Amino acid sequence: MTPLAAEALRVAAARLAVAGVSDPERDAQVLLAHALDVPRHRLRDALAAPLGQAAQDRFQRAVQARASRQPVSQIIGRRAFWKHEFEVTRDTLDPRPETETLIEAALERPFRRVLDLGTGTGAILVSLLAERPQAGGTGTDISQAALDVAARNAARLGVVADFVRADWFAGVTGCYDLIVSNPPYIALAEMDALSPEVRHWEPRNALTDEGDGLGAYRLIAAGAASHLAPGARLIVEIGPTQAAEVAAIFRLAGFPETGIRRDLDGRDRVIVAQWPG
Repeated sequence: MTPLAAEALRVAAARLAVAGVSDPERDAQVLLAHALDVPRHRLRDALAAPLGQAAQDRFQRAVQARASRQPVSQIIGRRAFWKHEFEVTRDTLDPRPETETLIEAALERPFRRVLDLGTGTGAILVSLLAERPQAGGTGTDISQAALDVAARNAARLGVVADFVRADWFAGVTGCYDLIVSNPPYIALAEMDALSPEVRHWEPRNALTDEGDGLGAYRLIAAGAASHLAPGARLIVEIGPTQAAEVAAIFRLAGFPETGIRRDLDGRDRVIVAQWPG
């Protein structure tokens, strides 16, 4: 007997709860809407109808993946960030709401050329260029698979950007009046405490430097000088306990002024460093 969508939803939410998913009802709803190919706000209309075999198969596969703690965004292939939706894969870090704090800080002043180090999905770079269509930008990443995702996101949203495979500044030429980055800042000692969704499913090299979590900031600070125009800004996301250490790294590298931006939860989230000029 073909189950009603409402019953399939109930069973799926119970299964996800047993698997330890933090919000099983919400996730089951998102996955059912994906299986039915309807917007989530239209899901209520579909609950009283039988769940067809094709949709039932898609839903069961999605629920099984979520029960294994694969992130919802990877299962449905997209994640909302700033004003757009971005394709995500296992090759990219999931764009997170707290990273929007970096976007807000970057948009506080005009810019003409922006460099996004470790671009991943391209969410930061594409969001900035969509807001400033007269600006140009380059995204770098050590992962070609991530760069391919970023290029697809830019093309789908009508944003023109360059994507270059590079290990931080290696191979990067030219000067920029804005450099941004959400680098790997989780210390190796903190990795075991991460949720399974992050620890097992997101690219490890986008999460940790396998050291104290500050290695990427040291590399960025050391290489930025030859790529910053006078008066340019360097804006990076940080872990909520790293503000003082990252600011000190930048000051030692020649940035006379640094500021902190807090996310919506009141945690230190972004360092804004001002280059002389």
